[in-house]
Amino acid sequence: MSNIVIATRESRLALWQAEHVQALLQERGHTVSLLGLTTTGDQILDRTLSKVGGKGLFVKELELALEEGRADIAVHSLKDVPMDLPEGFVLACVLEREDPRDALVSSRYESLDALPQGAVVGTSSLRRVALLRARRPDLRIEPLRGNLDTRLRKLDEGQYDAIVLAAAGLKRLGLEGRIRVAFDADTMLPAAGQGALGIEVRADRKDLIELLGSLAHRGDWLSTAAERAVSRAMGGSCSMPLAAHARWQADGSLRIDAAWGDPEGNTALVKVHALAAAGDFAQAEALGEHAAELLRAGGAH
Repeated sequence: MSNIVIATRESRLALWQAEHVQALLQERGHTVSLLGLTTTGDQILDRTLSKVGGKGLFVKELELALEEGRADIAVHSLKDVPMDLPEGFVLACVLEREDPRDALVSSRYESLDALPQGAVVGTSSLRRVALLRARRPDLRIEPLRGNLDTRLRKLDEGQYDAIVLAAAGLKRLGLEGRIRVAFDADTMLPAAGQGALGIEVRADRKDLIELLGSLAHRGDWLSTAAERAVSRAMGGSCSMPLAAHARWQADGSLRIDAAWGDPEGNTALVKVHALAAAGDFAQAEALGEHAAELLRAGGAH
């Protein structure tokens, strides 16, 4: 195959992700170059994503580059990818997942419990807001937008007492030392697809779909398919405080935990789990849809 062009956002983390895929393909003997793009989501920093169009704002420009033939593949943080791709596009693979947990980052406080009453915590994720309010309703939670470096700078300037970020991004950029604590799933259930990278291509590029199959981690692809099915069934978007995380059990079955909350803290957090065999994508997605049914039923299971 001639040169493979990867469309990527231009943040430091996005470039790391694209360069990671570039290296994997180069190891397999391919010539690979990057096409850096600025997305609408990168440009709008004064409003939360739920108010300006949601997750698709980070992928539209990349999909346009694929459609126009300026790029062959697009590398995404899977949690930024809408649950339903536009017609003509597919996920060619999901790579082995990094740490899916959320992380507390603070210059002064070592844990969530150590934060004083009324402390200012930064996040623009409605999921994180709902989960934080369920655990610490006394905290003052303020919006936090921008790429990872921008968020850390705002923390270091004293605008926040703590911020919550994905552990995966910090680890990928060698910033693991900034993590005060990585939350367990019982405290902060991750977003669907968190920590995973997905590669998107045009559906008619059968050559690329076959090639990229060698990069896939089947277990993590099935896990994230189940998580994304929860979100899809619930109409998931950035305007929905929804968490979903799947884990393989010792007996080979897949367990999915999901949570649904109110970012204003006016209603109780609903948490559910479901367990089933998931040897293929249909079974994994059926498990996710079942978890969504349990959420809609208010957690009765």
